[in-house]
Amino acid sequence: MKLAILGVGSVGKTVAQLSEEYGHSVVAMADSKNAIVNPKGVGVGVALEQKSNQMPLGDASLEDIFDSNYDALIEATPTTLESAEPAFSHIKMALEADRHVVLANKGPVSERFEELLSIADESKGTLRFEATVGGAIPVLSTIEDINPKTVTSVKGILNGTSNFILTRMAAKNLSYSHVLSEAQELGVAEADPIFDVGGIDTALKCVIISNVLSGGGFRLSDAKVEGIQHISNHALNLADKSGLTIRLVGEATREGVNVAPMLVSKTEDLAVEGTQNIVQIATEHGGVLSLAGSGAGGGPTASAIFLDLQRLIV
Repeated sequence: MKLAILGVGSVGKTVAQLSEEYGHSVVAMADSKNAIVNPKGVGVGVALEQKSNQMPLGDASLEDIFDSNYDALIEATPTTLESAEPAFSHIKMALEADRHVVLANKGPVSERFEELLSIADESKGTLRFEATVGGAIPVLSTIEDINPKTVTSVKGILNGTSNFILTRMAAKNLSYSHVLSEAQELGVAEADPIFDVGGIDTALKCVIISNVLSGGGFRLSDAKVEGIQHISNHALNLADKSGLTIRLVGEATREGVNVAPMLVSKTEDLAVEGTQNIVQIATEHGGVLSLAGSGAGGGPTASAIFLDLQRLIV
């Protein structure tokens, strides 16, 4: 397929670099300032090198991208909340032009889900958003294959940063502030980590899942959210003496979303360590399905985008 990629951060960059390997070609790319369009295929390596050298990707405009001959728009711009702009408008323009859209951006499907579905219903294009939840873990496609009507709840560890911090605090008897600094030095945590440690990232993913299960009706403001900022190594030590640990657990149902630190047995599946994620999908007839893997980063998230593209082809 011919791809137009909006957003050239970790995810967009990786999609561009791997597209040829997956049988696709990039005909347009844009960051927040510049764009490049080439109907015969963008020279991805050259364009990304220019960007790394603080040079423009190209001399095209965003409008040129939407006028180009692409098959699928990859929306990988940074997540924004409430209005979910500019991503929402990007998706709307592509779908109204009967093009496919694949999202990595959580904002539109967590904040304006029903509007997106309405636009997609009127389009010959298809909207897919596996990459918004769980990175390389195929959470949404598994729910889709099972049938959302037969899924009763989904819960799990959906943020690698928080899980890394809690794991290391418990293993080394270190304070939250100490491990947070370590995580920032390692690039596991952002300079402003509140999106991860405050539970917002997990909540957004759970809101998206609840919207899929219910056909819409949820936004971030509907979620009950508590982060890990106030978890002490003393609390983790007490839990350890009882064979327990603490994890930031998100749960999505048709009734709503809850995200909070919870005690879990050190022997159960939810006690994954480091940056690993795990999702447990409870079904009416098939019991509980557990899926684990890398939940974030350029490679894992790009793999989810390519999964969606493959489903568009099939």
